[in-house]
Amino acid sequence: MAGTSLSGFARFWAASKNSMAGFQSAWQHEEAFRLEVVLLVFSLPLGLWIGDTAAERLLLIGVVFLLLIVELLNTAVESVVDRIGFEHHELSGRAKDQGSAAVFLATTLAVVTWVALLIF
Repeated sequence: MAGTSLSGFARFWAASKNSMAGFQSAWQHEEAFRLEVVLLVFSLPLGLWIGDTAAERLLLIGVVFLLLIVELLNTAVESVVDRIGFEHHELSGRAKDQGSAAVFLATTLAVVTWVALLIF
């Protein structure tokens, strides 16, 4: 694997470049990721304003970051499955469905957290 001989700051720099490429790829190819980034842009200042305590602010903002993380992992799974082949296979379908279920749970957690903290 490229970059495995690097250490220290050079390794961190190489990993950061790979991460930025991942963000760029997700932005280009995944509409759901773009929508969730827009959600983050609005929820970040709103969460800071609405949250009464540091813990509330962290929860409000953190669940949106969690949603983005799960979306990126789901996108990675879908990309690997699609790389293997586009023909239908039960295991490929399961992998994609399970990734989608993870995004659904993260979305539900974000909505429930925001609603709970807004109401109470």
